[in-house]
Amino acid sequence: MKRILIWVGLGCVLIAATVSMAQRGRGGYGEHWFPGIEGVKTAREAPQPRGETPIWTNAPTFDRDVFSFARLRYSRLSDSSVWWRGGHWYSDFPYSDLNLSFRLQQLTAIKVNPHGRVLDIGDPELFDYPWVYMVEPALLVFEEEEVPILRKYLLNGGFLMADDFWSEPQWANFEREMKRVFPERTFTELPMDHPLFKSVFPLEGPKNKLQVPNVETGRDAERTGITWETKTTRMGTEECTEVHIRALFDDKNRLMVLACHNTDYGDGWEREREDDYFFHRFSEKIAYPLAINIIFYVMTH
Repeated sequence: MKRILIWVGLGCVLIAATVSMAQRGRGGYGEHWFPGIEGVKTAREAPQPRGETPIWTNAPTFDRDVFSFARLRYSRLSDSSVWWRGGHWYSDFPYSDLNLSFRLQQLTAIKVNPHGRVLDIGDPELFDYPWVYMVEPALLVFEEEEVPILRKYLLNGGFLMADDFWSEPQWANFEREMKRVFPERTFTELPMDHPLFKSVFPLEGPKNKLQVPNVETGRDAERTGITWETKTTRMGTEECTEVHIRALFDDKNRLMVLACHNTDYGDGWEREREDDYFFHRFSEKIAYPLAINIIFYVMTH
């Protein structure tokens, strides 16, 4: 597994800089399919109808030694009766990928791929990307041939971040699929005193302070105080108030999987300046700092 050395310039990692350098308002397509993403290999190839994201270049010597935001495409349950339980692999795409990549390049000394990457689990190039992101795995189902590939990838130094799934039924589905990959391992709640939460930005508990809702709920949070989503499941209505950040470790205690449940960090990256309050409350203070912490910690441990 190719590893990338990352040196973060702590002096320049000031999230306050995002206030003056915030990008134009733009968003993604959320949970709705849109043309132009079939078979894309990078986020930059996808349409950006709400405004183009910044582009940058790196020195030629860094062409093959940069951090890439790599998103996993995945299969899903096809039963229409459970369609309401989850979203799509391309939720918040491509803006979350490109905005976070831009912020990493802008606010840290990390050299970042300006195009991002989209990968299938069976893609031979998967093992060239040590950090991968999966969104809305509530309906996730791995193909049989994907299970050993993902296991090998994670045991050989890879890392998976899963984000934006709410309610106990959605968690149960993701946990069940990961049990197919690691039947011998169990998720544990990552405590707030774990070094990850302080690797760059000192984020403090309780963990619910790290909750990021979708932008519709978030723009009203100043008035309502609500930062969670409410899901209707077969078991009734669930107020998804409790944030869980759960981890799987390998035998050497290396973090392999981080599952961010009852929170939506992707919307925090995607929805820059669509709503001023949402940006300052959730993107600036939570979504970007936590993402930088996760990336820095994972890539240096």
